Formats: sequence, C-alpha cells, structure tokens
Amino acid sequence: AITLITTNTESGDATSSFTSGIDSTYKLYIFKFIDINPATDGAALTFQGNASSQTGYNETMTTTFFRAYHDEADSGTAVQIYAGDDQAQGTAFQHLVGDGTGNGSDESCAGTLWLFNPSSTTYVKHFCSTMNNYMEGDYSINEFMSGYFNVTAAITNIQFKMDSGNFDGTIKMYGVA
Repeated sequence: AITLITTNTESGDATSSFTSGIDSTYKLYIFKFIDINPATDGAALTFQGNASSQTGYNETMTTTFFRAYHDEADSGTAVQIYAGDDQAQGTAFQHLVGDGTGNGSDESCAGTLWLFNPSSTTYVKHFCSTMNNYMEGDYSINEFMSGYFNVTAAITNIQFKMDSGNFDGTIKMYGVA
C-alpha cells in the first residue's frame, strides 16, 4: 500500500525540506513533484540528504544522468548522456533536471524520485528519478537520474531547492509498505 505522509506546498520558497517521516516504517519513499516553477529563468531543481544526526545536506553520493529531448519547433531532438550532472563521490546538491526550467507562467517541471531503504545501516541508499521538464528554451526534456548515498548511516532528511533562486510548486512524500 502507498501512504501519503507529507505535502509541502511552496510559494516563493528557497527550499522544501522533509525533516520527519523518513524512518524505518517504510522501505521505499516516493517524492512527487507537481508544477515546480522557478523564480529564476533556467534554474534547475536539485536535492540532497542528511544522515541521522547530521546537518548541512552534504552526504556523499555517486550519480548518473541522461535525457531525451525535443523542441517545440521540431528542429532539435536527441537522447544523450548528460555527464555534467553526474557526481562521483560528490557532496553537492544533485540535479533532478539537467537543463533549467523556464519561469514562464506555462513552464514547470514534474516527476518522481524514489528513495530505497533509507533507514538501512548496512547498505548504501539507492535512489532514482524521472522528470519531465519544460526547459526555458521551449524544449520538452525527459530526464533520468540514479545513484546512491554512499553512507551506511540512515538517511533521515531530504531537501529540495533550485540551483538559483526560489520556486513555487507542490512536493508530496509517500511511503510504500
């Protein structure tokens, strides 16, 4: 069964943090992003975690990123690795969208992040995402990211933010039994 745990509705906010509800109750947590619209044209949605009793949202992660895109004018299409958004034992906030989202009233990104067994104190914490992004250059981009937090401590907090500026939108966190 899937259970809604928390809904964060942001309006001109810098961050969206989930600081409770990520515990051993569920082995899978799902975050749903609904109409994430940045204040800064071309800003990208990112995330990072905190291990139990840590602060700073700077856990070590290894990730990979690829995308498929098509522009409105039907002049550009591709499927490609997007290595600029990969991390190899990095501690930066990880991009969920590689190219910036447009800040127009009809532009936004939406998608899903899955976080697997964050309470394990034995294994790394795997995650993966699928996002669709209305890029500031009028492209529809389907973006895929996966990786793991390379820590054996439990991940108890997740934070989302744009890589520049504030944003509006809704983020829902679910637990799956």
